[in-house]
Amino acid sequence: MDPLDRQRFPIDEWALVETEFDAQQQGTAETLFATGNGYLGMRGNVEEARHGHAFGTFVNGFHETWPIRHAEEAFGFARVGQTIIDAPDAKIIRLYVDDEPFVLADADLTAYSRRLDFQRGVLERECEWRMPSGKRIHIRTSRLVSFTERHLALLEYEVTPLDDASIIISSQLMNRQDMRDDLHARPAEEDFDPRKAETVEGRVLEPVHQHDRETRVILGFRAVNSGMTVAVGIEHAIETVDEVSCSRHVEADVAKHVFRIEAKAGNRIRLTKWASYHTARVVPVRELVDRCKRTLDRAKGLGTEAVKTQQRDWLADFWASSDVEVEGQAAIQQAVRWNLFALAQASARTDGGGIAAKGVSGSGYGGHYFWDTEIYVMPFLTYTSPGVARNVLRFREGMLDAARDRAAEMNQLGALYPWRTINGQESSAYYAASTAQYHIDADIAHALTQYVAATGDAELLARGAVDVLVETARMWEDLGFWRSNHHDVFHIHGVTGPDEYTTVVNDNLYTNVMARANLRAAASAVGRLREEDPAAYERMVSRLRVTDAEVLEWTRAADGMHIPFDEELRVHPQDAQFLEREVWDLANTPAEHRPLLLHFHPLVIYRFQVLKQADVVLALLLQGQHFTPEEKRRDFEYYDALTTGDSTLSAVVQSIIAAEVGYRELALEYHLDALYVDLANLHGNTPDGVHVASTGGIWLAYAAGFGGMRDHDGEISFDPRLPEGWEGIAFRMTLRGTRLRIHVQQDAITFTVEEGSDAIVHVRGQRVLVRDGRPQTIDLDGQGPLVDEEAPSTDDLEGFRRADGTLITASLPTFAHDDDHR
Repeated sequence: MDPLDRQRFPIDEWALVETEFDAQQQGTAETLFATGNGYLGMRGNVEEARHGHAFGTFVNGFHETWPIRHAEEAFGFARVGQTIIDAPDAKIIRLYVDDEPFVLADADLTAYSRRLDFQRGVLERECEWRMPSGKRIHIRTSRLVSFTERHLALLEYEVTPLDDASIIISSQLMNRQDMRDDLHARPAEEDFDPRKAETVEGRVLEPVHQHDRETRVILGFRAVNSGMTVAVGIEHAIETVDEVSCSRHVEADVAKHVFRIEAKAGNRIRLTKWASYHTARVVPVRELVDRCKRTLDRAKGLGTEAVKTQQRDWLADFWASSDVEVEGQAAIQQAVRWNLFALAQASARTDGGGIAAKGVSGSGYGGHYFWDTEIYVMPFLTYTSPGVARNVLRFREGMLDAARDRAAEMNQLGALYPWRTINGQESSAYYAASTAQYHIDADIAHALTQYVAATGDAELLARGAVDVLVETARMWEDLGFWRSNHHDVFHIHGVTGPDEYTTVVNDNLYTNVMARANLRAAASAVGRLREEDPAAYERMVSRLRVTDAEVLEWTRAADGMHIPFDEELRVHPQDAQFLEREVWDLANTPAEHRPLLLHFHPLVIYRFQVLKQADVVLALLLQGQHFTPEEKRRDFEYYDALTTGDSTLSAVVQSIIAAEVGYRELALEYHLDALYVDLANLHGNTPDGVHVASTGGIWLAYAAGFGGMRDHDGEISFDPRLPEGWEGIAFRMTLRGTRLRIHVQQDAITFTVEEGSDAIVHVRGQRVLVRDGRPQTIDLDGQGPLVDEEAPSTDDLEGFRRADGTLITASLPTFAHDDDHR
């Protein structure tokens, strides 16, 4: 069932279109209609900046810090909090007609539409305002954040009075972080929600510089604690046949350019506004001001049409390498392209930065970088935009020294990457569900190894990325330990896996499986470097003091890694004690008590077998070559029944493995949950920003889920699982410089070289060489196994016995109510 109101959001396969303005839903709309390029992001606020949810303009990595004060201190706790902050807002353009303000939420609109165009990369709005006086005003706005000019946004504001009128257009630049005007967003919410950004107290942006000349203003600031600097410049041009007068007013926190026009009916007024943003960690504000000047000079010299053409051309290239086609499913097609476009807006021009959990679309999760990037976003980038993927990996490489320091603080050798960070330091105060997620080391190593195999970019390893593999392998070899019982077994204790409802455990399966891959990848990379680039190998040995004995120990630890398996239940335990816990009865948990993290103390949740997100099931996807089909199905059935889906990271993984093991309807159900998680605000926090990892998972759902693509040990294979009744899908992958179009139908899969020379893939065990000009079609005998059963439930677990002989039953904690307290 389509969850969108199609009266308000009609289907358009290449755009998100809104035909009705709903003031009560602006939080979600501001996220859905956000524009960004990975570096700079502007929420989809209306230009007039009235009655919004959150008037955010964000620059990737631009943050403030503060000391974390723990109620009870302990050694090694995170000390410095970090959160993304509002950059000065250049979106504001206010309109007054005969001295009456245009307020979209209150206006009598005789026409309205808003359109985020995925091919042109432009957000447009068009409406007609009937004033109480009877005068009619036609308004058209346009906004883009440039993919080609990283520091540039272009805004246009057109007013055409259909009756003679006195028009005032006030273009503004405001430091919203510290200056709250009477038209600001909603009051602060009091409800607890750890998914939201922290609030920074006191003055955040200290005014340092104001540049004011004719039609240009530049304001410069320094963040009080982090020391980061920002300069924002705006430039204007106004076109009208009527007489216009201009004035400006500049203060430390706000600048206004005011244009007054006595307009005749039918005469169009067009204001063009260029905005430039530059930030830095250590560069003085004055230099950033100079950079803004150069950006504005170049953009104005190019002209608006050239900027728009560059935007359109960039997106044409993006869609040529990244588009996913869904035949005969127009509504799904639109949603898929919105998700892919959101991915581009979160990642394309990060350049030397990371990809935040919300990209640059909102302040949710404080603008932090998590392991989500490597597991959910990096596959999309590696196979469609390898240049962007390389930048993300170099960003992690640049954090290596900080990760070394963190490992030392945690009494480990090697490097330990922070679970949650902006500046490289761990910033999560709750260690059990954060610092303990050591698996982030293996996740980064996985993304790096996958990228090198898919692109052949051995140079990245030779020039320093191999250090990441070496130092993370050292951490695992040091963290784990050996136990002997008939044979030596390597264990890893005291960690947390991806499932945040189960913390600080021994032998978490996901962690052990991924650590094993990390150890082997490091040993393989060192050996490859020695054979293929002896000079780089010698530099690496000199730099890292790597020894042959150390490399052999990595391999030994990987080979001896403990992979738990319960013979009685025939499942891989999520961790050593997981199966000993009671099963949470999800089927009888009232909806008002979901998500669990907002209604139960962590200790309550930790006592049960209940999952926030896929954990073992994620291991089945990433390291599936080490599990049999029977193990995958049994593991999926057991853990799917226990998974709440409280995390947006879960549905895409459940969809992919459900498809693989034969739950075809359930796979589609999970896919649609992920597809519309933001578009329909299914988790209730879309107003805080796009769930970027979930958008990356959408590409994975088509490539790895319905397309059945796997990349295990560098071999690309396909075993499709197309939903029943679907005509076909097509997606693209770039392998070592060759771009393939993969077209999956119910009875065949076809590979076509769109760019490059040739590629080798495998289809259900058959080796396929695809060459330029010679499409290869492989007939398919069905779409894999089909399970003719309902979705797994905790009811299915009752009657099974643990290894100690005890029966498994589902139960619930006591629900507290206000009238229960005495």
